[in-house]
Amino acid sequence: MAKKKLKKQVKILIGVLAGFGTILIVLSLIYLFLTTPVDKSSDAIIEVTIDSGMSSKEIASLLKERELIRSEFIFIIESKLMGKTLKASTYDLSKNMSLKKIIRSISDGNTYNPNAVKITFKEGISLNKYALEIATNTNHTYEDVIAVLEDDSYIDELINKYWFLTDEIKNENIYYSLEGYLYPETYEFENMDVDIKYIIETMLDQTDKELSKYKDSISSSNRSVHELLTLASMVELEGTNSENRKMIAGVFYNRLEYNMTLGSDVTTYYALQIEMTRDLTTAEFATDNLYNTRSANMRGKLPVGPICNPGNDSIDAAINPKKSDYLYFVADKDGKVYYTKNSKEHEEKVNELKKAGKWIW
Repeated sequence: MAKKKLKKQVKILIGVLAGFGTILIVLSLIYLFLTTPVDKSSDAIIEVTIDSGMSSKEIASLLKERELIRSEFIFIIESKLMGKTLKASTYDLSKNMSLKKIIRSISDGNTYNPNAVKITFKEGISLNKYALEIATNTNHTYEDVIAVLEDDSYIDELINKYWFLTDEIKNENIYYSLEGYLYPETYEFENMDVDIKYIIETMLDQTDKELSKYKDSISSSNRSVHELLTLASMVELEGTNSENRKMIAGVFYNRLEYNMTLGSDVTTYYALQIEMTRDLTTAEFATDNLYNTRSANMRGKLPVGPICNPGNDSIDAAINPKKSDYLYFVADKDGKVYYTKNSKEHEEKVNELKKAGKWIW
């Protein structure tokens, strides 16, 4: 009788344990499900701002409201189990993120700054337009920026600070000392009150990084950094891609070697500070100016300084040009560049483009 009773109790115990086991398995599966991504197929970014002082419960409620988590309660439990401190900031989250990944993102924090400003400085743009970009995106006026750029004492400070800046940029015939030296890129600054000098030196720091890659090549060349950037600025405006920029640079070097004028229209536009939206007159082309390489007095000479701020492709082309025996080039409306060896061939090509309706002007 006692044995039967014991067996019955064992069966009950096994049943109870099995029941608990089943419940635990079910609860575990539910828990795991509640920690999975809400929508694995979603790539949409959802911006969530967690304010300072928000509690775990408030954060969980916000995330549930944005449909980023399945359960507020599980979020709170999981964040405690992970031992994570949730940090105030603005985050880019997605429904394809697991609960743990969301918690890690919020606990790691980020450097998001809602007051930050991004300024994009494009290749081939002149310094006065860079000044306009700064004025447009900050609390400084165009005149404020130009005043800093024309401050001789500040230019001296920069020459002492950066290895690639020399007294060549102080030539009285140069319009803007730093033309060609401010690396084109998108930069982010803390807010609209960012100091103008800080912007300039951030760009010069990037120029330092880019030019340092070529330090050995520059040292072994017979050209100064100023001359190379001057040539690069012309190549930037004359070329359309990496390959033809290297070819064009080679043509310019050939013309310098033969004591010819570089004959680059873009230098005339810069010399006269005219936008490249119309053709130039014969008188304008003949203007005696140290930037104007169409002038007869500029045989065998580069412009006195850069005419825009070149990108890496053009800098590389000026330092590593493609050698050829061409002395002329011309581009059509589609950006295709044609190279010729003498003035006769060049004129024939120009006339051919005009007849075909592909002449730029």
